Amino acid sequence: MGLLSLAIWTPIFFGAVLLALGRDDQARTVRWIALIGAVVSLLVTLPLYSRFDVASSAMQFVEKAPWIDRFNVNYHLGVDGISFWFILLTAFINLVVVISAWEVITERVNQYMGAFLILSGLMIGVFCALDGILFYVFFEATLIPMYLIIGIWGGPNKIYAAFKFFLYTLLGSLLMLVALVYLYTKSGGSFDILTWHKLPLSLQAQTFLFFAFFAAFAVKVPMWPVHTWLPDVHVEAPTGGSAVLAAIMLKLGAYGFLRFSMPIAPDASHEWAWFMIALSLIAVVYVGLVAMVQQDMKKLVAYSSVAHMGFVTLGFFIFNDLGVAGGIVQMIAHGFVSGAMFLCIGVLYDRVHSRQIASYGGVVNTMPNFTAFALLFAMANCGLPATAGFVGEWMVILGAVKANFWLGFAASSALIFGAAYTLWMFKRVYLGPVANDDVRGLTDINSREFLMLSMLAIAVLVMGIYPKPFTDVMNTSVADFLKHVATSKL
Repeated sequence: MGLLSLAIWTPIFFGAVLLALGRDDQARTVRWIALIGAVVSLLVTLPLYSRFDVASSAMQFVEKAPWIDRFNVNYHLGVDGISFWFILLTAFINLVVVISAWEVITERVNQYMGAFLILSGLMIGVFCALDGILFYVFFEATLIPMYLIIGIWGGPNKIYAAFKFFLYTLLGSLLMLVALVYLYTKSGGSFDILTWHKLPLSLQAQTFLFFAFFAAFAVKVPMWPVHTWLPDVHVEAPTGGSAVLAAIMLKLGAYGFLRFSMPIAPDASHEWAWFMIALSLIAVVYVGLVAMVQQDMKKLVAYSSVAHMGFVTLGFFIFNDLGVAGGIVQMIAHGFVSGAMFLCIGVLYDRVHSRQIASYGGVVNTMPNFTAFALLFAMANCGLPATAGFVGEWMVILGAVKANFWLGFAASSALIFGAAYTLWMFKRVYLGPVANDDVRGLTDINSREFLMLSMLAIAVLVMGIYPKPFTDVMNTSVADFLKHVATSKL
């Protein structure tokens, strides 16, 4: 078993153990098994960093074994600089989520923890898969544990939100399956994704493939106007579910553009770049304005996620090194920052049982330590320099200016909206005099919550102050990707 298989199957194994052995009267044991599983799952990904060759754009840590011989389907794994960081990010967020649920989840603890561990392994599988069917299986399988997490541990409208999440994302993926079968026939019976990258396809075929993949990946990102499922799901999902959904699951769609849409259909990608850029800018501007009027903190951060992911797709479709690398960096940074924002809302919700901004006010007076963390994450969400939120957005804006000054101007001016809705929420929730008895009775964060938020704060600051390790890994792969995408197949 190679390193990538270990990264995929270790959390799935621990999740299966929890589902098989755990009961609510063994909650303490279950929590410790889940924590050990999350720590081990993170540790097995660390050798990937020490052994990764940053000078190579080829797939590394490749594993290949026959799976379904009749249709030439293989268990084929590998990573390059584009997919590498998402494996470590997934394992890291999974550990933080397990810690966040330690005392909060009291019913079906084994199923809750097991679902997150299994989901972590499946998402890592998406980032590693080099076989089309293997990718599709992992991509669709992630829906099952997340559907259960929302539907069992969610809020009052959890069943509605779970169905909406499942139907939106499943329907989009059906067109992708048609595209995969089409590519299988055109390649002479191969599901190898890297082989598909070299297929000489007509512009008509590329356009069909581009929009088939768009149906799957745009919903997952989610891009405007197919973003409407996300706020409903975030509002009803438990805190851990919201954190994983924002930090990792949205990235599966953006990653799909880089692994499928753009390299398989480069001419169609150039042809329809204006369409993708327009949707991205609408997401950044319009959805930012929608976020400003939200009264529910979770809804506000959910719309914020749509706006930030707009920067990602904008970076990809301006076709230069700063834009693509900036989009990938923004995905990683958004994983840290959005996960932290949702966990901060969870800390307040556990105490007051309200997500409404109006239920708070003056939290700094009773929870000063927690407010310090919340301020850091709010500033990172605004894109403050020296935080993770700044690096990717700055690179995308530079790349946009390089492509077209007015495009860069439109993207950069949209940052004002991000600062407006984030700081306005912070002001109303945390600053000023104590607003009511609920806030007056609050207790500051405990050691478990301090550990959870410290891990994310360190990640946000390290990436913001010294992003070089993150960009070094991806530079060669991004250059090779752009060289491939720039080459017409017609």
